[in-house]
Amino acid sequence: MNTNMPYQNPVVEQRADPWVYKHEDGYYYMTASVPEYDRIELRRSKTINGLSDGETKVVWRKYATGPLSANIWAPEIHFIDQKWYINFAAARTTDTKEGLFDHRMFVLENESANPLEGEWIEKGQIKTKWESFALDATYFEHKGISYLVWPQKDPDIVGNSNLYIAELENPWTIKGEQVMIATPEYDWEKIGFLVNEGPAVIKRNGKIFISFSASATNHHYCMGILSADESSPLLDASSWHKQAEPIMTTNEQTGQYGPGHNSFTVSEDGKQDVLIYHARNYKEITGDPLYDPNRHTRAQVITWDQEGFPVFGEPVPDDKE
Repeated sequence: MNTNMPYQNPVVEQRADPWVYKHEDGYYYMTASVPEYDRIELRRSKTINGLSDGETKVVWRKYATGPLSANIWAPEIHFIDQKWYINFAAARTTDTKEGLFDHRMFVLENESANPLEGEWIEKGQIKTKWESFALDATYFEHKGISYLVWPQKDPDIVGNSNLYIAELENPWTIKGEQVMIATPEYDWEKIGFLVNEGPAVIKRNGKIFISFSASATNHHYCMGILSADESSPLLDASSWHKQAEPIMTTNEQTGQYGPGHNSFTVSEDGKQDVLIYHARNYKEITGDPLYDPNRHTRAQVITWDQEGFPVFGEPVPDDKE
């Protein structure tokens, strides 16, 4: 084990798009895309390393037909108003149309204290401005207002997905207009596909940060960051600023390829911010990278610079025996 790092990587093998949330009960709750894209799995542990073999349960499975029958992607678990919610994306078909899948965003609800118990109720589709490719919905609260941030295809904009924000009436219903806050504009966001996706929110140092992933899901996949002042109007696109350079990319020296689709949590003692993300440990992929199963969940502590911005650093090497 790398003695300079508190976490052994990979934390969980073959789990992409990882979402880890530390709850007030002291447990870390994790969900992620499974290689078969056919179900939603929850696991929990009192430690991040313990998620590798922690208590695990399948809480929902895809349907045989219809809009919830294919490519179950990127679930996230949130605790909102004393209930648990899972956001996820699902498609009707595995066929592509002009390079896009037909994903939409959906929500599950559970009233149990422990989300690995009780019943998960389908609350339906999150309806947006268009019936178009949409996925990776994430939730955050600020100054008593609930927000949704998600990637979607605007039929009138060239590219695959832009990032949008809207206020929420409840965890599955948008209130008011959606506002585009990011679109692929730099070269590193346009390799293979024009993509801004996988948003995750962290609030620190008087700012709200949204990390996101860009480009194709092979070794070109990487992460960027948006920021807004915490006092700015978050539904005003001009409040959001994108860093011109990616914040984490493939590192040949550490053997990590295509780092992306992250979430944020905190260390066991609550004193450090921890980046949870996926990456492969090889570059060459046979076939469509989406169907290569070896995007593994990883964890590393992040730091903050003098301007109050996050420093992700290089993706750390594997150190698990």
